Amino acid sequence: MKKRDIVIAGYAETPIDFKTGRSAYDLAGEALSQLLERTGIDKDMIDGLSVTTALSEGSNPFYAVYMCEALGLTPTWLNLGGMGGCSATGGVARAMSAIRDGMCEVAVVLSSDAPSTDWRANYGAFRGEFQDPPGVQGPPATFGLLMSRYIHQYGLNPEALGKIAITQRNHVLHNENAYKKFKKPLSMEEYLASRVVADPLRLLDSVMFCDGANAFLVMSEKKAQQLGINKVVYPVAFGEVTNINGNSSTPDITETGFHRIAPALFDKAGYKPRDIDMFQPYDDFTIAVMMQFEAFGFCERGQGSEFTLRTDLSHTGELPLNTGGGQISAGQPGLASGGLNLAEAVRQLFREGGERQVPDARNALVTGIGVIPYAKNWGTSSAMILEV
Repeated sequence: MKKRDIVIAGYAETPIDFKTGRSAYDLAGEALSQLLERTGIDKDMIDGLSVTTALSEGSNPFYAVYMCEALGLTPTWLNLGGMGGCSATGGVARAMSAIRDGMCEVAVVLSSDAPSTDWRANYGAFRGEFQDPPGVQGPPATFGLLMSRYIHQYGLNPEALGKIAITQRNHVLHNENAYKKFKKPLSMEEYLASRVVADPLRLLDSVMFCDGANAFLVMSEKKAQQLGINKVVYPVAFGEVTNINGNSSTPDITETGFHRIAPALFDKAGYKPRDIDMFQPYDDFTIAVMMQFEAFGFCERGQGSEFTLRTDLSHTGELPLNTGGGQISAGQPGLASGGLNLAEAVRQLFREGGERQVPDARNALVTGIGVIPYAKNWGTSSAMILEV
């Protein structure tokens, strides 16, 4: 049975920009300041903090502790999220558990990164020659391999991926926080003409690293009522899995962790795929979005192209998709990107979507993706259902 005792009582999001010259600490301070202003709470009330690791801060094992010092916080519960794009939803889930266990009362889930200003990541895989080999050129190449395998197994209409890119670009035109150079319409002709960067993956299938931050306020419903916070959303179901089919030396790389967690997620919330009012999936690449349509049961496996082409994905359509433009059209603020899609879901459920507001939305499905090793599927999959 789902629980409705813990709420997200506020959100904040900085503008997304390229080469800001700012640090992750600086951007985090802006996000926290905005969160405090929006919710009216005093900073000293915050006794729980979840921080997402940042590409721009390197492999700092004390990053979360230093973030407390930078922001002037003294939490009794501290979490460092090391799951990349899953760290925002995962941080909310962990904060909920900490609150239920009495470890804190008022938690902030904070993600901030500035990889376009300062890239200091060192993945340090235990078998680097296999997990992050020289010459692969990062996520586009690994997603190109995944995309090639999907095409071999199921086939793919490139116009389906083009429709995802175009739909999200239309949504970003109304997002004041998006990277300004992306705020122009996109046609199918432009999409199909974009250069191939990792065959068969195109430039417009991909995200661009930017800088930015986001933050969420998590507490019990009772605490929110005591503080006079009336606008809240309820995280009613969460699931995650890491290293799907990890005991197999040759797993099917088109089987994502979402295939594993989706049934239990829907069962816990008491939902079917048709009950979802909007879909805010992690979208580092368009093929990841289409594969999630299949994994969450919006269509059968291998039928993603047909589903995408026949479904109205606009903010007023059958299944509104990444109504803030997603990372592909708003920009990807490094490992803070998992909070981008979550912030849009909360914004929509708060009825603050403006010109892109989804009419009568009562719930949202938000997902996260964390890391993609060479020649495998992505490492961690997370999903959360929110409702009002």
